[in-house]
Amino acid sequence: MGTQNSDEQAGGTGRRALLGAAVLGAGGAVLGLPGTARAGEERHGGGMKSLPVPTIIGHRGASGYRPEHTLGSYQLALDLGAHVVEAGDLVPTKDGHIVCRHEPEIGGTTDVADHPEFAGRRTTKLLDGVSVTGWFTEDFTLAELKTLRAIERIPANRPHNTLYNGRWEIPTFEEVLKWQDEQTRKRGRQVWIYPETKHPTYFRKLGLGLEERVAKLLRKYGKDGRNAPVILQSFEPTSIQRLNKLVGNPLVVLLSSAGSRPWDFVETGDPRTVADLITPKGLKEIAGYAQGIGPTLDLVIPKDANGSLTTPTTLVADAHKAGLILHPYTMRNENPFLPTEYRKGTDADAYGDVFGAYRTYFATGIDGVFTDNPDTGLLARQDFVNG
Repeated sequence: MGTQNSDEQAGGTGRRALLGAAVLGAGGAVLGLPGTARAGEERHGGGMKSLPVPTIIGHRGASGYRPEHTLGSYQLALDLGAHVVEAGDLVPTKDGHIVCRHEPEIGGTTDVADHPEFAGRRTTKLLDGVSVTGWFTEDFTLAELKTLRAIERIPANRPHNTLYNGRWEIPTFEEVLKWQDEQTRKRGRQVWIYPETKHPTYFRKLGLGLEERVAKLLRKYGKDGRNAPVILQSFEPTSIQRLNKLVGNPLVVLLSSAGSRPWDFVETGDPRTVADLITPKGLKEIAGYAQGIGPTLDLVIPKDANGSLTTPTTLVADAHKAGLILHPYTMRNENPFLPTEYRKGTDADAYGDVFGAYRTYFATGIDGVFTDNPDTGLLARQDFVNG
C-alpha cells in the first residue's frame, strides 16, 4: 500500500508480544463519537464488521521492525497483537504465480543487485506513467525469485532493520494463505489478512491479470466468501469492481491524494479525481461495490504548507453515511512520517510523539488504521478507548 503517496528499530518480540496481548485483553469505557462507530466497540455480525474498532492493521506486517512483506514481518505483526495483517501487496511472476512485494520493481526490497546472473534483467519500464528503472517481478519465474532474499526498503529511517537483510525469501500469496490457516490453528483465533492488488491495469496489459489469479487461490482455500477473513484492496476502483464479480470478500477502495487520478481512470479517459470519489455522490457509488475505503490520512486531516495538521474534513462522516468503513494509511513512529507538530528533534530515524498523532486521528472517528508499528498502535488504541 501507499504506492501513490510519498508517506512512506528493530526490537525483540517478547516484551512487545506481551504488550500486544495486554492491549487485546484490555477492557475500557466506550466513547461515543457522532456519526461513527463507537471506539472500543466489538462489532457483531460476520465479515469485516466483526473487527474491533478502531482496528489496528499491521502495514506490510510489522515493517517498522522487520523488512516488509516477509513471513518474518507478518509473524511479528501477529506476535505484537495486530488485529489484521496486510499480507501482502500482490504482484505476478513471469510464469503467473502471485508473490508479495510492495512494487513489481524489486531492486529496493531484495538483494537482486547482488546476483550477477540477473544483471541483464535490469531495465527501464513505464509503470503507471512513471519511468522506473530496476528489476521487475514479471521478468522472473517464481523459482528465480525464490533465490533472492528481502532487504529493508528505507534503511535511512530504519537502520536497525538492516540487521535482518537476507533472512527471508519472497513469499507467494499461496504460502501466505497456508500461513494464515496455520497461525489461526496455533493461536486459537481467526487471523485476518488484507492483501492489495498492485497496478492491476499494468499487469492485465501484460497478460498477467491479477484478479482472476487471486480469486482462484481464494476459492482453493475456501476464503472467497462474504465472511472470509481476507479483505481485498486496490487503488484502482475497476479492480475492486472486477473482484466484486469474482468473489464475495469484503472489498476496499484505496484513495491517494485528492488531486490524483486512479491509473485505471487515466487509461480509460475517466476525468474524475480522488476528490470526486470522496464526495457524497462518489462515496455512494463506491458503496455499490465495496464495503470500505482506505484513504491517505491527509484526506481525513489535511496538512498545511508546513506539514502541520489543519481542520478535519467531513470524509469520515460522509463515508459512514454511505455505509463505508474507513481504514486510513499509514501511521509510522519516525519523525519524517509524522505531522510537524508531533516530531521530536531532527533525526530521520528518531521517534516523535506518535501517541499524540494517533489520538488526534482516532478522534475523527476512523474505524482503524494501517501502522508499521502494531504494538504502538495497540497501546495508542488502549489509551483512546480508556479515555
